[in-house]
Amino acid sequence: MRLGVRAAGALGALLVALAIAVGAFGAHTLEDRVPAARLGTLETAVRYQAYAGLGLVAMSLVARLAREHAARAAGQAAALLALGALLFCGALYLLVAGGPSFLGLVAPVGGAAMILAWLRLALALWREPLTPTP
Repeated sequence: MRLGVRAAGALGALLVALAIAVGAFGAHTLEDRVPAARLGTLETAVRYQAYAGLGLVAMSLVARLAREHAARAAGQAAALLALGALLFCGALYLLVAGGPSFLGLVAPVGGAAMILAWLRLALALWREPLTPTP
């Protein structure tokens, strides 16, 4: 499972833009309409969506600049990060909207996928040689 370089960068930028829009919507429109606990959940979802978006942009840059192994790992990490953001943030957004409480069990799976994405990238970058090979 791999996410292409262009797709990762574009998706990352889109996620950040949407996080800003949803955060503004929540702050200005939902403040008097949903309980404070749900607003806190919304803020968490928005924050992690923005982190994931910035991470996808970074992984896209790594994939463009790194050698073969690290570039491939960056694509794999980007796919894991995108999946994790979908599961984690999506579950939280649905909970805020009044979705079923079992969605609270989905969010940690998404969080674990995001953590694994960063670990995959870290391992690949650690193993990447610092000097170019002839």
